[in-house]
Amino acid sequence: MKFFQAFHKFDHSWAQVTAANWQKYPNEQCPHVIAVDVLNRHVDPVTGVLHTERLLTCNQNAPALVLKFLGGSTLSYVRETSELDPRTQKLTMRTENLTMSNVLKINESVTYTVHPQDHSTTLFKQEAQIVAGSALSRFSSYVEDFCLKRFHDNAAVGRAGFENVLDKFKAARLEAASQLEKLEKAAVAASTASL
Repeated sequence: MKFFQAFHKFDHSWAQVTAANWQKYPNEQCPHVIAVDVLNRHVDPVTGVLHTERLLTCNQNAPALVLKFLGGSTLSYVRETSELDPRTQKLTMRTENLTMSNVLKINESVTYTVHPQDHSTTLFKQEAQIVAGSALSRFSSYVEDFCLKRFHDNAAVGRAGFENVLDKFKAARLEAASQLEKLEKAAVAASTASL
């Protein structure tokens, strides 16, 4: 069993990060995620927590030997569950691989919380547990090490991709505010001219 942990600070508010989270895929940095389907979504009427279950379809770039072992398909599926609590301003997401989970199990947990000293930024914590199944017992340590390195590399790419998504959201927000300001000025000018 191998463990992964990473921390990051996004220079965007929690509201912006959690809104952009639903639009994270597809993005240029993570082209392997080819589809995201919402399986279930509901708000708990008592707590106000938004519960979501999604299925991510990925096209994995794997070595030919691994593909042969997986039956030749490059498609894999990941189940994601999340809880977004607007009261505590915490988004918790958990993922687990569904494809070949009897051979290799990867459980990931991600949290987004408001920075306690700077409410304009969001703290990100990512943890993962990688366990090779008994079918790989002779090679389990090697497989786990390989997957841990790959997970580490992909996590960095994923954060960079999400930063790009956040920057696009910010640019769109600023453009909308600029357009609104122009419309307001035009309306004031038109009303002044008619007097």
